[in-house]
Amino acid sequence: MARPPASPIRPKRPGKPQPRPRAARRPVKSGGSRPSAPDTLWLYGAHAVLPALANGQRVKRRLLLTERGAERYDLPAGIAGTLTVETVSPEALTRTLARAGAGDSDVPHQGLALACEPLPPADLDVALSAAEGVPQAHRGPVMVLDQVTDPHNVGAVFRSALAFGAVALVTQDRHSPAETATLAKAASGALEQLPWVRATNLARALDALAEAGFWRVGLDGSAPVDLEGAAAQTGPVALVLGAEGRGLRPNVAKHCDALARIPIDPAVESLNVSNAAAVSLYAVTRARRA
Repeated sequence: MARPPASPIRPKRPGKPQPRPRAARRPVKSGGSRPSAPDTLWLYGAHAVLPALANGQRVKRRLLLTERGAERYDLPAGIAGTLTVETVSPEALTRTLARAGAGDSDVPHQGLALACEPLPPADLDVALSAAEGVPQAHRGPVMVLDQVTDPHNVGAVFRSALAFGAVALVTQDRHSPAETATLAKAASGALEQLPWVRATNLARALDALAEAGFWRVGLDGSAPVDLEGAAAQTGPVALVLGAEGRGLRPNVAKHCDALARIPIDPAVESLNVSNAAAVSLYAVTRARRA
């Protein structure tokens, strides 16, 4: 994704990185449940609700279905014994979502909506430990978003990250969106499957990724190296993307091993951050398979 002109930071280690000595990993603090997150979250639409119903970690309270929705969707066995299930008219479902602030008169609920609790934040050390059994050459990337605040973009990045086998998505706790119906809808079920780490300090999270053997590549439109070259490493890669316009903050860029650009046509100033994430994930996957 293209960034405003800045002094390029060259890779700290040219060529292939030498294996880092393994050290005791410092715990990375998670921001916990975000204060702005609602106690009850309404999800709507089949791609958000059905994966949430199947997620054992999701605390579910109330499921609303239209008659057509009840006929159309296969619900997990025994779900009626774990939460309240109600059949309502499409208009009543729309009104319920509107009162909860989860939609408006045109909300595409597809005949079902779920009242549930937001997911607990994931722990970075736990997410990385779960991937330690996979050889480093085959380990998926980690996506790191630096103050990307649009829920549509974050949800779309979730979807792309899961599609390319990412280990986790990391955001800063105080400058990222809360879990909402909009974000879940854009994530299309990925929210239920990909760990979401909300770190208090992104620089510390990047340090932890380095200690775990990840090569940290930050996207910067003014960087002298293109992404495919910077990501052609034998070990796993952490992709670090900044907010549109502002790009990576200087302290976050300093905690990257290399800065790289996506080689787009000069006629286009920049890519939307979710598009840049999808292109970056593809480039990393392609470079490692070459």
